[in-house]
Formats: sequence, structure tokens, C-alpha cells
Amino acid sequence: MAKKGNRVQVIMECTEHKNSGMSGTSRYITTKNKKNTTERLELKKYNPILKRVTVHKEIK
Repeated sequence: MAKKGNRVQVIMECTEHKNSGMSGTSRYITTKNKKNTTERLELKKYNPILKRVTVHKEIK
């Protein structure tokens, strides 16, 4: 039986890496409560390719 609730999985992608033109991507998967947080998430996460903490934004 499927879980019922407001939590959904979201994919976070690095904005600095995407704009730099380097190959590869830095993505994280997390969950959010879509009832309490209706806007897109924006978190600081570690980017292993750039080797520093960067801003990751929710995609789709």
C-alpha cells in the first residue's frame, strides 16, 4: 500500500556548476513537505567537483 502524506522527493542541482560550463553535475535528492513549503527549495550543499559549498536549487 502506498504512503499517504504531503512529503515529496525533490532533486537539488548546483547552480554554480551548471553556469561554469564544466562537465558533470552535482545533484542531491531530499524530501520536503509540499503543504508547508510551496516554493522551491534553495540550500547550501557541498559540490565534490568544485570542492566547495555552493547553492543548490530545486529542479522540477
